[in-house]
Amino acid sequence: MSSLAGGRLVSLSAARNKEPVAQILAQVLPREGTVLEVSSGTGQHVVHFARAMPNLTWQPSERDADALLSIAHWVASEGLTNVREAIHLDVTELPWPIGSAAAVVCLNMIHIAPWSAGEALIRGAAEILEPGGTLVLYGPFRRQGLHTSDSNAAFDRRLRAQNPEWGVRNLEDVARCAQTHGFGTPDIHEMPANNLSVVFWKA
Repeated sequence: MSSLAGGRLVSLSAARNKEPVAQILAQVLPREGTVLEVSSGTGQHVVHFARAMPNLTWQPSERDADALLSIAHWVASEGLTNVREAIHLDVTELPWPIGSAAAVVCLNMIHIAPWSAGEALIRGAAEILEPGGTLVLYGPFRRQGLHTSDSNAAFDRRLRAQNPEWGVRNLEDVARCAQTHGFGTPDIHEMPANNLSVVFWKA
């Protein structure tokens, strides 16, 4: 993580994956409506998505105060009119500070948070999504309990060494949790660097 002039934080991984993720989002998100991005990080993703999909209204959110400032600086620097002011959002605190959304997008969060936060994310998304609404998760996942690459296995070990409650999640566990909260079977999209985009629709 580094910083640019004007208070904007920069993540190299966000710079690398923003376009591949945007390509998937352009395929699966609705044509119009509000998209809530949970855990927006630096703000690089949301401004890129807002430029690529100007027909959508983007609502960034974060629980970290420094990240909220960075998002504000990124949005201001880009002069975008389809991005709302970032809101403070902790997925575990209900109700969420947004009443409804057409879609919820969450990138690279559930493996660097306790599993209870992943469950809270899915539960909260189910609460605010309209019928037919979309939930998109992105990041590394295990499949059938197995890592999809040696690099993901090493990444998982590093995460768990930092915090035993963190770690790469089993895709089937995520899908079962989503089904419990009214989502259907996900569409899975293979992504660069051994990541997945996992797309759920609310019944």
